[in-house]
Amino acid sequence: MVKGMNESMKKGIDKGAARGKGRPLNRVLREMISTLLYLLIVLCITYVVIHYVGQRTEVQGASMEATLSHGDNLIVDKVTYRFRDPQRFDIIVFPFQHEEETYFIKRIIGLPGETVQIDLDGTIYIDGEALEESYGREIIRPENIGLAIKPVVLGEDEYFVMGDNRNNSSDSRTEAVGNIHRDDIIGRAWMRIWPLSEIGILKHQ
Repeated sequence: MVKGMNESMKKGIDKGAARGKGRPLNRVLREMISTLLYLLIVLCITYVVIHYVGQRTEVQGASMEATLSHGDNLIVDKVTYRFRDPQRFDIIVFPFQHEEETYFIKRIIGLPGETVQIDLDGTIYIDGEALEESYGREIIRPENIGLAIKPVVLGEDEYFVMGDNRNNSSDSRTEAVGNIHRDDIIGRAWMRIWPLSEIGILKHQ
């Protein structure tokens, strides 16, 4: 039967066969391109979320007890401070300048332009007035007053931070940490996502 076909019929069969073979290949290419585009979009969204919206962090140590405990997993809000300045008692995350890939989480006590001092009975003073707060549950022992034994005058972009566990916290009272500059603040602790029994939005004020 094949021998009896004319040239035009043969060409038609050849073209049809070529088209038939090309369809599965085109379909595979389209699926590969679609998958790659999907992965690219996911990666872009992940990058934006991690760098500009929020990121997960894990609490290590006891410096923020009883508010936060060792092993707590948090989501850090990196958006809020793009629209307003940090406020007193906000819990913030910032890098430890003397060790790479190390971050501290503390509470803001003193704001830019204020003068912070702690007297020998552990009372915190802001611009000469005793600070009313209930986050530090233990009286600061004299040996833990550190730099704040003398008035600490904050610059226009500086914050004085402390851990809630006042006698077990390396914070602005120490030279290693000192005052925190506005540009160094990564974000505000927003939500605890682990352990499940403690999941919820964190209260700052």
